[in-house]
Amino acid sequence: MAYIDLNSDVGESFGNWTMGDDAAVLTSVSSANIACGFHAGDPSTIAQTCREAVASGVTIGAHVAYRDLAGFGRRFLDCSPTELADDVLYQIGALEAIARAAGGTVAYVKPHGALYNTIVTHEVHAQAVVDAVGAFGGDLPLLLLPGSVALTAAERAGLRGVAEAFADRAYNPDGTLVSRREAGAVLHDESEVAANMVRLATEGVIIARDGSILNTSAESICLHGDTAGAVSMAAAVRRELEAAGVGIRSFV
Repeated sequence: MAYIDLNSDVGESFGNWTMGDDAAVLTSVSSANIACGFHAGDPSTIAQTCREAVASGVTIGAHVAYRDLAGFGRRFLDCSPTELADDVLYQIGALEAIARAAGGTVAYVKPHGALYNTIVTHEVHAQAVVDAVGAFGGDLPLLLLPGSVALTAAERAGLRGVAEAFADRAYNPDGTLVSRREAGAVLHDESEVAANMVRLATEGVIIARDGSILNTSAESICLHGDTAGAVSMAAAVRRELEAAGVGIRSFV
């Protein structure tokens, strides 16, 4: 039987600001990218999300970001590699402490937003992220975009690089994600998204927005928890994958 991981960005509420329905999303996914407080999430939100992930049997990952709470981590920060590595290490450590208190542990790392997209090509920041994960120890896998320099840097450092695909995002012909500043960057049609992910899991291809075919060996599929209709979309993707004979389980 073929298997694939479903991951989602969760724990992104902050104070009185609620983002997504984490508990509901966690019923459909196998891995949870939990915000670590730098782009979103406060300690109580993070702790509650860890408890919900443990209760649901979902693997916990550190969703690390640039220190950009005001911009939701979607702005590039021209920080030094030392500062970035320290920030990433701090985030992993903070989440590990909270996860342990909830009966879980951090099992992988996934960069968020601008950091994720930057280290597709930015070798210095990519190496800083890899250095931070290495400094934390435990040989944590890194969840990254296929073809990114960060994926190469992780593997060069002896860390496992895990390639992922995005269910609800449009792709450029070069395999990068369409910028959120452009119309059509986020997909909302459940049937289209589910069909795309079944094609990915069974044929290893994604259709770019211009109709070109992108070959990929993604081990995980990301379903954003903060988009409209996220709960229903996550359930639909899981349902259609299982109907096509693809099992859902964490890559860790």
